[in-house]
Amino acid sequence: MIDPRNRNVVAFAADAGVVPYNRKLIAPEKVPDRWEDFLKPEFKGNKFIVDIRPKTQSDLVPAVGLEWMMDYSKKLAAQQPVWVRGGTRILTSMVAGEYALHAGIDYNAVVRVMGKDRGGSLAYKVIEPVPLRIKDTPAVLKTASSPHAGLLWLEFQASQEGQAIIDEYEPISASFYTPGSALEKLLKGKKLSLVDWQNQHLKQTWMAKIVEAFGFPKAEK
Repeated sequence: MIDPRNRNVVAFAADAGVVPYNRKLIAPEKVPDRWEDFLKPEFKGNKFIVDIRPKTQSDLVPAVGLEWMMDYSKKLAAQQPVWVRGGTRILTSMVAGEYALHAGIDYNAVVRVMGKDRGGSLAYKVIEPVPLRIKDTPAVLKTASSPHAGLLWLEFQASQEGQAIIDEYEPISASFYTPGSALEKLLKGKKLSLVDWQNQHLKQTWMAKIVEAFGFPKAEK
C-alpha cells in the first residue's frame, strides 16, 4: 500500500471496473466477455452506456497500451453508445429498466446500487484484464504537529480492522492487497490492468487522449 518513492504516503483503497447490466433486459450470456465484444454489430445504436469521463478505459491502458486504447475508443464511439456522466444516477436508471448495459464502471458503485435494488435486476460481469486503480492516499507531513499520532492513524487504516471498516462503509473499496477484502476476493487469479504508484501521474493524460479519440465536437471561438 505504501508509495515506494514517497514513503509517507499510503493507498488504503482501490476501485476495479466491471460491466453492469440489467438481467431483465439482456441475458447474462449475451453480455460481452471481452472488451472488444462491445464493438460487435449487435451492440451498435444506443445499446450500451459509455461515461464521457473515461476512468475505466484509462485504467486499461497499463495492460493494453495507449495506442490500442485510443483505437478502441474511436471504434467504441462509432458504436453510437448512450453518452452519460456519473455513476449512481445512471446505475439507478439501469435498475429502473431505462438501460440494459454499461461499458464499464466502478465495482463499488455497482455494489452500492445493487444493495438497494429490491427487484434484483442489476448484475455485473468481470472482464479481463480487469481495470484497477489505487485511491485514497493520505500522508503524514514532515511539518505535522503530531506525526506519530498520524502514523498510528495510517497504521490503523491499513490493519485488518481498518480495512474491514472501509469495505463495510465505503463500501467495498478496501485495498486489493488486503487478504480477505472484497476486491482481493473478486480479483484473485484474474489478469489485472493496474494504475498504481508507478503510473498514476499519467492517468489524466490518458483520459484526455481517450476523450480526444471519442471525437466529441469542440467549441469554436
